[in-house]
Amino acid sequence: MAGRSQRLEITALEGLPLFHPGDDLAAELSAALRRQNLVPQDEDVIVLAQKIISKTENRYLRLDEITPSAEALALAETVQKDPRLVAAVLSETRRVVRAVPHVLIVEHKLGHVMANAGIDQSNVDHDGGERLLLLPVDPDGSAAALKARLDAAFGVSMGVVINDSFGRPWRNGVTGVALGVAGLPALHDMVGATDLFGREMRVTQVAQADEIAAAASLMMGQGAEGRPAVLLRGLSLDGPATGTEALIRPAAQDLFR
Repeated sequence: MAGRSQRLEITALEGLPLFHPGDDLAAELSAALRRQNLVPQDEDVIVLAQKIISKTENRYLRLDEITPSAEALALAETVQKDPRLVAAVLSETRRVVRAVPHVLIVEHKLGHVMANAGIDQSNVDHDGGERLLLLPVDPDGSAAALKARLDAAFGVSMGVVINDSFGRPWRNGVTGVALGVAGLPALHDMVGATDLFGREMRVTQVAQADEIAAAASLMMGQGAEGRPAVLLRGLSLDGPATGTEALIRPAAQDLFR
C-alpha cells in the first residue's frame, strides 16, 4: 500500500512548456527528468495535471461554435450560466445531479460526479476567441500510453496518475483526485487485514490513486504555479494495477443517489 515507506519525495518537473495540440508529452517529460538528473526507478509515480493531457489531445471547444439546445437554454436559465457552456456540459454528461443558481453538478460520461463535467476555462489560452477545455476521452488510456513511453525510455516500470481538482459534498475546497491511472492499484482493499490489535478489517478500502493525486497537488498548486507534472518516489505499491473504474462506487451501492 502507498505510504508504507518512511520517506516520500515529491519533486516538481521544471522547464515544461505550455502545451498545445499534438505536442509530444512523453518526450517533454523525459527531457525534463533528464535535465533535473532524475533517473526514474521502479514504482516511481509521475502525476500529471489533467489540463496538459486535454491540451495535447486537442480537447478544445470554441464557445462561438456551440448552438445550445432547448434543454441547454432552460437549464442555463436555472443555473444562470452561459447557455453555450451548459450545452457543452450536457454533451459530456450522463445525468444532471444538482442544478441551482451558479452550480451545475453532473455525472460525467466517465462516471465521475463533478461540477460542469470537468469543463474549464482557467489556464487556457483564449487567443482567437473564448475556448473551453474538456476532459480527455479516455484518461486511463492516456495514462497507459504515457507509461509505455516512459517505461521504454528509462527501462523501468513506473506508475502514472492524471490529476484533476474536485470539490466534495459536505466539505469546502478542492483536492486532487485521480482521473486516470496506469501501473498501480487505484484502490487498495484492506478487507481481511488486521489492525494494530489484531482486529480484522471488514470494510476498509483506501483510494490509493486519489491519495497520490492529492499529495502531488500540494506541489502542483491550483493557479499560476506552472507545475503540471511531479514525480513521487518512496511509495510501495502492492497489488495488481487497476484503472479508475475501481474508484467509482456502483449505483446500487450509492446511498445518496
